Amino acid sequence: MAFTLGILTVSDKGSRGERIDESGKVIKQILAALDVRVLKYEVVPDEKEIISAKLVEWVDRDKIDLIVTTGGTGLTPRDVTPEATLAIIDKEVPGFAEAMRAESLKKTPMAVLSRAVSGIRKRSLIINLPGSPKAVRECLEVISPAFSHAVETLRGQSGDCADKSHK
Repeated sequence: MAFTLGILTVSDKGSRGERIDESGKVIKQILAALDVRVLKYEVVPDEKEIISAKLVEWVDRDKIDLIVTTGGTGLTPRDVTPEATLAIIDKEVPGFAEAMRAESLKKTPMAVLSRAVSGIRKRSLIINLPGSPKAVRECLEVISPAFSHAVETLRGQSGDCADKSHK
């Protein structure tokens, strides 16, 4: 099932052109295996209002099915992506963040420091990923198999939550 994708990289240095966005490239690369069309891609600074405004714009105006953010989920004072996401979503979908943390804990005890959240606004799914390319890759391996079904459900195209992996 085809769906649209927005990739929002949250990075002060990236937004100033001082760092190349490797994590955004990893997201594009991994999700290319799914039937997705990247509709929006942007790098913004670690500013809650800017992040929230971009998420609202992409959902309300552009009607993007899946928005994946990368960066800003840690413990520093500038890490505000979860707060920006929580400020604009209608409902949390905690399973994505729980699954990412659980799998990441198998590789590093630092996974407990992730504050990533996920949720829906209208008919769009928004998922926060960590900022490192390695962590992005590991997290997407765990959660991306659920993306198509989540989008179908949000579109009202799927009436059940049966395990689709056995078909």
